[in-house]
Order: sequence, then structure tokens, then C-alpha cells
Amino acid sequence: MTRSEYKRRRRSLASLIGADGLAILPAAREAVRNRDVHYPFRQDSDFNYLTGFPEPDAFAVIAPKRKEGAFVLFCRPRDEEREQWDGARIGIEGATARFGADQAHPLSELDEVMPTLIEGRKRLYFPIGTDPALDARVIGWVNQVRAKARSGAIAPDTFVTIESLLHEQRLHKSQAEIAIMRRAARISAQAHGRLMRSSRPGLSEADLEAEFQHACASQGARFLAYPTIVGGGPNACVLHYTENADTLREGDLVLIDAGCELEGYASDITRTFPVNGRFTPPQRAVYELVLEAQLAAIKKARPGCRWNEPHEAAVRVLTKGLIGLGILEGKVGALIKDEAHKPYYMHRTGHWLGMDVHDVGAYKRDGDWRRLEPGMVLTVEPGLYLADTEAVPAPYRGIGIRIEDDVLITEEGHEILSAAAPKDPDAIEALMAG
Repeated sequence: MTRSEYKRRRRSLASLIGADGLAILPAAREAVRNRDVHYPFRQDSDFNYLTGFPEPDAFAVIAPKRKEGAFVLFCRPRDEEREQWDGARIGIEGATARFGADQAHPLSELDEVMPTLIEGRKRLYFPIGTDPALDARVIGWVNQVRAKARSGAIAPDTFVTIESLLHEQRLHKSQAEIAIMRRAARISAQAHGRLMRSSRPGLSEADLEAEFQHACASQGARFLAYPTIVGGGPNACVLHYTENADTLREGDLVLIDAGCELEGYASDITRTFPVNGRFTPPQRAVYELVLEAQLAAIKKARPGCRWNEPHEAAVRVLTKGLIGLGILEGKVGALIKDEAHKPYYMHRTGHWLGMDVHDVGAYKRDGDWRRLEPGMVLTVEPGLYLADTEAVPAPYRGIGIRIEDDVLITEEGHEILSAAAPKDPDAIEALMAG
């Protein structure tokens, strides 16, 4: 991502904040895994979106119309001793030279400088309620300004959660963001194809998990967007199964929900295929039903359609298909009204996708499902989870299937970013046979 892209984002946010407002955004902190070992660091998505700055503990301030410059960054200074242990730091000079800050200060000056930046502003935007320590710190800065009221100092009297502006901005992807998401989806799609080719009975679920991570890392995506789900057989009926500890068995399906993260952007793809490369007739019947539902939902992923329309399309196809499989009885309309599908399809058909795998952005506006617009990216992921119970006819028991793609809304309709991952059952069998 270029410096000009980040500058454009900050300028857009500043225009929404206005000259009387000021935004404060903290970076993520390092998290302790155990004793003196930390989890791999990942930058806070909102902070990353506005700055691209990759280090922990920093603070970004957006102060529109400020004479000395609108973008102020507080970060760790250079430290030769710590850099010997932990690697190079960007430092104060790097914050301005490399990341476009108009001014940069060491973190040690945060409490001294922040009240001077806040003074004279009427509205303060920050992530209210996400961190009690941050809330208290901001109020402390504001109270320092209030204490100087007799000297004419003006303190903010309005506090606004910054997500109300920033998340709406993040929902609409720029061309630069779309280019990264295309690459992320392509890498993950190729990795899913690789798993289909390597699958065989006797492997463990963990073997396929490791194969997926290696396939992504070898293409430049070292980190995954979320913990990989590899559910063989009945494990596929557990929506967020991540133990990945069982052996893949002859005659079973395996559901793999996995996606890489590339330059801070997520991909999210699910494919389900036979462990041995050949669908049984009952497996194919359920698979083709889920695929039909997904294709019907994707048709509704276009500008002007409301967010709920893909889900409604999928539910109608699945409900009708469950009647055909002998799992439900009754009329389609009445069954949909009664949500009779819920024991077998209990989740929504998609979510926003971006820097977070379940990305930010409101699904409703003024009480109505929002309309899809070009630049939005969503997943489309219907499924059926037929647990081993008496309510399910014996041939279908223990079958869990989900098919998920990443879909960009375009001016003309949509683009399936993850199309390179096979999902036609004949194509899957042909790939696995080869």
C-alpha cells in the first residue's frame, strides 16, 4: 500500500471529523503468550488502515486544519539495546520520513502533548468503551484542558466513537485494497486446490492444515486470517471445529474453511470434498443442493440488492431441497416462515470481508437491510449440517457441507475473487483423480 493511499484515507476521515474535531487511535499492544514469550504481533486494523505503521503501543492523532499538520504520531524511539534483541525500530525520524507523519513524538511525551492537541477542539473521536484504561487516559487529558477554562481554554464537550465514521469508510474498498484482496483470494484458492490433490484416507486433519499454511506462506502470505477448520466426517457438522486432530477416513467428506491474510487483508474460503476423491450418491445429493443454494445467493450479490437477499435466496433453495431429501415435510413458504431449516442451517449466508475476516460495517441502516454497493466485499457461504440423529435419514447422517466464496460487488454485478478454488463436483473429482 502506498503512502498516498494512507494519506487519502486520513484526509477522508478528517473531512468527516471537521475542523472542530480531533481523532485519537491507539495501536495494538503486544500480548503475552506465556511468561516472556509474546504472541506474533498483529496491528490493530483501524490503526493500520489509517497509518500503515506496524509497531505496537503507538498512538495516531488526526487533527484537521492544524497549522503544524493534521497527522501526529506517537511511537517508540530508537533503542540500540532493545533493537539488538528484538529487531530494528522505526523511531521518530522514520515515522515522519517513511510513514508520512507531519509530526512525531516519543511515547514518553504522550501525556504532555495530548492536552495541547485536544485544547480548542469541540468533539473528540476515539474507540470509546473498547479499553477502560484508554477511556480513563483520554478523560484525564480532557480534564487537564478543563482545568484551564478560566484562562480561556476550550475542552471537548462531545465524545463520539470513531468506529461510526471509520468503519463505514473501511466498508467501501479502494482499487488498491481490491488488488490485494484479489491476490489473497488467489493464493488461498490455489492452496485449497493443492489440498484436494493431496488428500487421501489415513492423513490427519492436521496434515491438511499444515499443507494449507505451507502453500500460502510459500506464496508470500505467511499468516492466516483465522484458525483453519479441517473437519473430516461428522466433525464438519461443528461450525467452528478447530481441533483438527482426527484421522481422515475412507468414504468421508472433509470440510476445510481456511484463508490467508496478505498485507493486512483477509481471504475466507470453504470447500468440501471427498477424502478419497469420489462423492457417494448421498454426499453428492447434499453437495449439489448446497452448491445450488450458493449459486442462487451469489446471483443476489449485485448493486441495489439488499444485504439479506442472498441469505433469503439460499434459505429458499435449501428448504426446498431438504423436503426433497426427506428431512423436512410441508410447504416451502410455511417452513421458511417457521425457520424449519435452522437445525440443519443455523448461520447466516455471509459477512463483510476486508482487513478483518468478519469485517466492519453496519448490515442495517435506519432499521432496513442496507443495499449492496460497488466496492463492498462479502462472503457467500451456505451450508448444511446433518448430524448423526434420528431426525436425519440414515444415508445423510454425519454429512456436513459448506461452500464459501469471496465476492466483490462491482458496477456491473459481482466478481468472485476466489473462483480459482474448484467447487463443481465433477471438477473436484477430476482434479483429485489427476
